[in-house]
Amino acid sequence: MARYSFRLPDIGEGIAEAEIVAWHVKIGERVEEDAQLADMMTDKATVEMESPVSGIVVELAGEVGDLIPIGSTLAVIETDGDGNVEASPADTPVEQEIVAETPGAEEVSVAEVAAPAPVAAPAPTPAPVPAPASVTAVDHSRAVLASPAVRARAKDLGVDLSQVQAEGDRIRHADLDAFLRYSGGQGYHAPGASRARADEPIKVIGMRRKIAENMAASKRAIPHFTYVEEMDVTALEEMRADLNANRGGRPKLTMLPFLIVAICRTIPQFPMINARYDDDGGVVTRYGAVHLGMATQTDAGLMVPVIRDAQDKNVWQLASEITRLAEAARTGKAKVEELTGGTLTVTSLGPLGGIATTPVINRPEVAIIGPNKIVERPVFDGDEIRRAKLMNLSISCDHRVVDGWDAASYVQALKKLIETPVLLFAD
Repeated sequence: MARYSFRLPDIGEGIAEAEIVAWHVKIGERVEEDAQLADMMTDKATVEMESPVSGIVVELAGEVGDLIPIGSTLAVIETDGDGNVEASPADTPVEQEIVAETPGAEEVSVAEVAAPAPVAAPAPTPAPVPAPASVTAVDHSRAVLASPAVRARAKDLGVDLSQVQAEGDRIRHADLDAFLRYSGGQGYHAPGASRARADEPIKVIGMRRKIAENMAASKRAIPHFTYVEEMDVTALEEMRADLNANRGGRPKLTMLPFLIVAICRTIPQFPMINARYDDDGGVVTRYGAVHLGMATQTDAGLMVPVIRDAQDKNVWQLASEITRLAEAARTGKAKVEELTGGTLTVTSLGPLGGIATTPVINRPEVAIIGPNKIVERPVFDGDEIRRAKLMNLSISCDHRVVDGWDAASYVQALKKLIETPVLLFAD
């Protein structure tokens, strides 16, 4: 049979290596042509590798989590068809002889080679070490003296008082506390309490490793600062409810499409927000179009699909695109071009919200915007007090490119549109 070496192909511009995130075959298994061999992850996407031939898998390049350079061998397959690997002498079995290395040296007999080494006599078993004198054994047959309150508490905790050592003539609450603190339970387990689980080492691979690498690089390279402002979204929420009530067959609107419209409308006044910073070249590129990254939580980790030309879309189009891209990311069907090329990112924890966040910038972008949870609170409106829906908005910026005054001014421009939502639809 011939051998075919399948080399990792070029799977993206500028990609030098890819990570093995899953094998679909094992050594010794038969694989058919076009069957899936492995899943390989680049910086932004997972790519399926398919077998170019049918045959038996005889070599695999590494384990899950290993990085494989582009062009190196990923798998070797024995095939009945044409191979691309010449058999090496190492592939042919060779009978080996035991020969004396020095002329005149005596041959060593098989018996001498196979003779076991002398076994040392077992060491004497050490005598048992007596328990320290300071440790007092608990006599479980003794009468237990304790107040009714202590007995009731012990019963609630599931503690056998005969196991508790008293400091004085009777068991007190302090003795019970000491037992709970220092005994480790000795088999004791309080009702409703959680048992300790075994430690679980988990190899950081795939999307989790990419997230770790990207976030660490972002924090190392970018001097972050975060600005947070409170916004009154009462009027916007009323408008959203009216639009949803009359949406017909169009998608339901969340807060996000309105925020994106506001972001895009204010970018022309603050172009430094919609930019990328080239560390190596020392160049800041300010983009005319807004290609908005949308941080999306998936089972594999955080992914950032990109809404292309967000400035050209209305709230209904944005809602449709948000739904489509989020579903593609969660099901692993997002294309490479849908996960790259962002110029600004929005991240939201949705209903989990939070009072404020300090999001990490999606490098090489220079800003990331994070809406927080909407809460209802009373606010002063002149001399009146009214119920209002309030939301904090966070923005983290790269201080090499964006000054604090610029970030604050940009958010104030957003605040004006959000709090007067009719302006979102004005020319």
